[in-house]
Amino acid sequence: MNIEITARHFDLTPELKEHVEKEVAGLTRYFENIIYSEVILDVEKYRQTAEVKARVYKEVITGKADSDDMYASIEMAIDKVKSQLKKYKEKLKERRPEEITETVERATKPETDVDAVDM
Repeated sequence: MNIEITARHFDLTPELKEHVEKEVAGLTRYFENIIYSEVILDVEKYRQTAEVKARVYKEVITGKADSDDMYASIEMAIDKVKSQLKKYKEKLKERRPEEITETVERATKPETDVDAVDM
């Protein structure tokens, strides 16, 4: 999984970068096929914002949080993405068995358009 970290209006410390990479890598526990992750960290006076985007299959899952502490903002944004990934995974699990059974039924259904010829 590729991780892109962007820091706006402040210098990104190695400790903060390592923390973000560790937290984003932990998202694979909830959904294995994360293609790409983007983390945007922003500081405006006393508000510190973290936005986490995770690209999976056909969706982009986004979590955004504000607080006085950047680490707390990152944790809250990651928690939002985790819950959305869980919902997305359940949605895929619920939808997939129906598609499989429909395909099997179509494949095993006898064709009625063909005329039977007895010899």
